[in-house]
Amino acid sequence: MPPVFAHGRLRLYLLKLLDEAPRHGYEIIRLLEERFQGLYAPSAGTVYPRLAKLEAEGLVSHATEGGRKVYSITDAGRAELDARRGELAELELEIQGSVAALAADIREDVRGAAGELRREMRREMRETAASADPFAAFAAAKEEWKEQARRAKEDSRRARQEAQQARRQARRVQEDARDEVLRIKERVQEQVREHTRRGDWPTGLVEGVNALARELGSLAGGRPAAAPSAPSAPSAPEWGSVDDSGSADPGRDLDRLLDRFRDEIRDAARDHGVTAEQLAECRGYLAEAAGRVGAVLRG
Repeated sequence: MPPVFAHGRLRLYLLKLLDEAPRHGYEIIRLLEERFQGLYAPSAGTVYPRLAKLEAEGLVSHATEGGRKVYSITDAGRAELDARRGELAELELEIQGSVAALAADIREDVRGAAGELRREMRREMRETAASADPFAAFAAAKEEWKEQARRAKEDSRRARQEAQQARRQARRVQEDARDEVLRIKERVQEQVREHTRRGDWPTGLVEGVNALARELGSLAGGRPAAAPSAPSAPSAPEWGSVDDSGSADPGRDLDRLLDRFRDEIRDAARDHGVTAEQLAECRGYLAEAAGRVGAVLRG
């Protein structure tokens, strides 16, 4: 399938979605995936930078609700959207055409497979008829064809059910992983706020956040198999090497680090998928990392 959005078109579609209702970033990603029937789902690394740019241009604004940024379109954003209504209509038609074309390709593949099955059955019928009674051979071939058609239909129905079940399970696992990361972030933020109120900001804050990132760095590819010797630690993200301990507002710096940490883990889960086993393993890492960062903040 060709790219869904040409240059500047995703920006326009984000304004359209926010004009419908205020939304947070993850909700926008899910909504795009639903509207494109699962054929297109942008990553957080695609959506969040564009939302930040729209906000810098004064076209959207955000408010924090429950630890999430909820974006809303501004009057300036509505003015741009109104000025580009014609382009938006063209974009909607292009999207419908792309989805319809892919659906047509799938139908054509199914028809081709069915036609090949019919041709194969005709060949078998002719070969059988040449070496046996024609009427008996025809009847036997017809019954065999009916049986194969029945099995093919049953296999197709079972495959659809299994695919639906797999999609539901993958969605539940993704949501569980996202909620677990959000809970860890909220606990660490509360610890930071409590520590800041006491006026005892630890110099080891950045080291604690780096440890949190290292513990979960293997989410993208799964945890390596256990070995007798201690495995090497996964490489920390690049942002983990920046020392913000001298900042004028360390509490706000920690909020930013936690946002980047959450986005990185969410991108890894979306790009590579999450199994039930990986979720259980990551839950332990998250709890351990939260304990380590909490210990650093409590001195």
